[in-house]
Amino acid sequence: MSTTFEAFETRATAVSAEVHRFATRPEALAFIEGFLREVGVSAAPDSGALWVEGSFLEGIGQDHVRNQVPGVSFEVTRAAAASAKVGISQLDWAIAGTGTLVQDATAVEKRLVSTLPPIHLAVLGTERILADFSSVLQRLQPEQINYIAFITGPSRTADIERVLTIGVHGPERLIVVVVDDFEKVSA
Repeated sequence: MSTTFEAFETRATAVSAEVHRFATRPEALAFIEGFLREVGVSAAPDSGALWVEGSFLEGIGQDHVRNQVPGVSFEVTRAAAASAKVGISQLDWAIAGTGTLVQDATAVEKRLVSTLPPIHLAVLGTERILADFSSVLQRLQPEQINYIAFITGPSRTADIERVLTIGVHGPERLIVVVVDDFEKVSA
């Protein structure tokens, strides 16, 4: 029998998401920084990355990331998101049964970085991958959440003739970084 992570990975890659798993946050951060350099993130116009703050960077800090990859910003605005190459956000849950990511997107900054840039890099703790939709619903608190985003693969749409197009109404690439020790704060 496969693990919850393996089930999530299978379903997410089936809908064209790219899934990477790391044991530690420093390993995941090294991958993220390398990925950002690989796709050409820089301080040049329309080449930046926007990162919505989250607990992933606790003990690491924004300055470290900015020093490693010039062009990464933590000041999220609509204009910055529209011109960014990569949007990075922390997700709240994932559904193994569908390969879907779930985010409390009440904060507009989370919506901006996950929908406007052509690449969305989603960070998630392994323990946040749940078996099915109902498991996620049991953990959501509707009185505290005004906007829930469900993300299954990159944006896709098809016309009446069933011609599939990727990235028309959102990111054309979805990179999921799953971290085993996500909840542990590095010193």
